[in-house]
Amino acid sequence: MDKSVNPDNQERTIGWRVRMALGILLLLAIAVVSVTNSLLTDRFTESTRNRAELRLALYSGNLLSELRQNAIVPQLLARDAELIGALNSADYTASTRRLISFVEEIGAASLMLLDIDGRTVAATDRNRLGSSHRAEPYFVDAIRSNATIFTVAERETGGYGFFYSRRVQSGSDVLGVIAVEVDLQKFGRAWAGISDAVIVTDSTGTIILTTEPRWRGRTEEEALVRHTPQNAIQRAIQATADWTALPPDAYLQGEAVMRLETRIPFRGWRMASFTTYASVRERVNGVLALEIMGFAILLALSFYALSRRTALRMALFQRESAELRALNVALQREIAERKRVQETLAVAEQTLEQSSKLAALGEMSAAVSHELNQPLAAMKTYLAGARLLLRRNRQEEALSSFGRIDDLIERMGGITRQLKSYARKGQEAFSPVDMGDALASALSMMEPQLRQRHVQITRLVPETPVRVMGDRLRIEQVMVNLLRNAIDATKSERLPKVDILLSAGETATLTVRDNGPGIEDLDQLFEPFYTTKQAGDGVGLGLAISSGIVNDLGGRLTARNGQAGGAVFEMQLPILGSEHGTQAAE
Repeated sequence: MDKSVNPDNQERTIGWRVRMALGILLLLAIAVVSVTNSLLTDRFTESTRNRAELRLALYSGNLLSELRQNAIVPQLLARDAELIGALNSADYTASTRRLISFVEEIGAASLMLLDIDGRTVAATDRNRLGSSHRAEPYFVDAIRSNATIFTVAERETGGYGFFYSRRVQSGSDVLGVIAVEVDLQKFGRAWAGISDAVIVTDSTGTIILTTEPRWRGRTEEEALVRHTPQNAIQRAIQATADWTALPPDAYLQGEAVMRLETRIPFRGWRMASFTTYASVRERVNGVLALEIMGFAILLALSFYALSRRTALRMALFQRESAELRALNVALQREIAERKRVQETLAVAEQTLEQSSKLAALGEMSAAVSHELNQPLAAMKTYLAGARLLLRRNRQEEALSSFGRIDDLIERMGGITRQLKSYARKGQEAFSPVDMGDALASALSMMEPQLRQRHVQITRLVPETPVRVMGDRLRIEQVMVNLLRNAIDATKSERLPKVDILLSAGETATLTVRDNGPGIEDLDQLFEPFYTTKQAGDGVGLGLAISSGIVNDLGGRLTARNGQAGGAVFEMQLPILGSEHGTQAAE
């Protein structure tokens, strides 16, 4: 009896194998799509976060640069002779024109000159002439203080105005107030075209600058009220849109967003940005679509092999395959276009970052050139001495001079390194500094001038080290500036003398006292470009730079006239460690 294969059994076997192959293909597709989704989501989310962090750093840097640029304006205008004369004579016919001539160069939103009663007597916005600002904080606080005042004023029409103000004096008489309005709203308008949402909050957490006008005056929690979709269909659509994103940092109007925050080193301000995951979802979904399409093509080919018996089904699958290929080309074209746009954006962001750094370097160039003059002068003196020693065949002493020149070159290198790190100001890593060693180094640098002038130096230093947390190079800069001022102050004395006292108590205190004529104007002593020296001897930046360095280190720099004559400068820095009690100098 012949055995034959049952066609039905054979067909069922083939069908079972086909179904198993299709099931395996489906499981493989699910596994590949899940793994790809997880990996690409992490990668693209990190890329989006890095770009958002870069934009946030640029935004905060530009905002801080604008504030610092306008901070010096009231101080300069308060000394303008024509404005002071107008307030004295009550003749303001030319004052408004003068303010208008300044505003374009300064870049401020507006300038106002207020008399002693708070009435606007001159303004770049002529609609403000005659208006009263007597109750405004920028007028009241400026009248009471002899410094420049910064004020955030809420407008009646909504939003906030940002003002720098300073009182105008003639001698000891207060004549009025000069107010400079800083245009920070332009940043909000510029950010709105690039970022999804940006806010700036003050020290109380109130939003004072934002790309969303309706958020002004609210806290971040009040602004970011989550609105849940109303029905099941909307919730399903929202869940589908968010499934490729990492756990969100916050929700903005019901949409998951990435939140980044940074501190602005100005009056406790903070900046936060909110970036949607839309770009991440688009890029991930594009890749997933390609994978799904690939598996779909495999699936279509499988069905095509099964249905080749009929021409109709064959034509149908061929048509579907052609459509999928067209979709593939369209998706690839779209992905290529998106990559090109992203590369263009990256180049633009790098260009903007470089421009911001160059602007910051320009602001610091005057200060750095001032600090390089002292080492250059010392190097010139040491070179002259070394040349004379070599002529006299005193090579050992000449080599010592060259060693000191090498130290000065290293110091100049440190000053230029400060210029490179200027964009990261406020984030330097401090280390313990021995004030005694720093003082010895500063005196070594000043040695050529001390020899030339025959200045008697009296130095009292504790036996135990006096340590502070800071940057030794910047501390030495302050010491050199104080010693140089003391030496210059004793030029007219027959027996010049400088006393240096270092003590340690609750603070580390360095006192420098000279027997010169003293200080005439203590109020303007630490202001930039104020100097009593002859032209060519100084530009008036030394004490201003020194005061800024000491403030950055958490200390203070003061000056007074001594009881027996001469000037007395004191630099106080927080002492390292928890010990208290004064160490007496031996």
